[in-house]
Amino acid sequence: MPAFAITGLILLAVLAALQIALAAGAPLGRFAWGGRHDVLPRNLRIGSMAAVLIYAVFALFLLSKAGLVSIVGEPLLTIGMWVIVAYLALNSVLNLLSGSKFERSVMTPVALVMGVAFLVVTLTA
Repeated sequence: MPAFAITGLILLAVLAALQIALAAGAPLGRFAWGGRHDVLPRNLRIGSMAAVLIYAVFALFLLSKAGLVSIVGEPLLTIGMWVIVAYLALNSVLNLLSGSKFERSVMTPVALVMGVAFLVVTLTA
């Protein structure tokens, strides 16, 4: 299980770095938000910063479920992990259906691997 938790944390960190770069105006918009903008408009930059906060919450849940920290208690922890697993499954499907080839080819596997990592930690911890 620690390998799955570490994998999930690494992917969350990479996604957070991407969202921070997008919020700062990096021309990487083809990887996020439907891929319609190279440089995100203001509202999507705000969305990218919100995504970073959401990823931080995901990381806290993952660390707690893996037994590495004790921040979130039961039953909220288990419910939250299942909500995150469902979110990542939906995110995988939406990325696969994206009009952006970069979202389909890069972000779909990232969301899928992260979803599997969260699922394994949820089921084994």
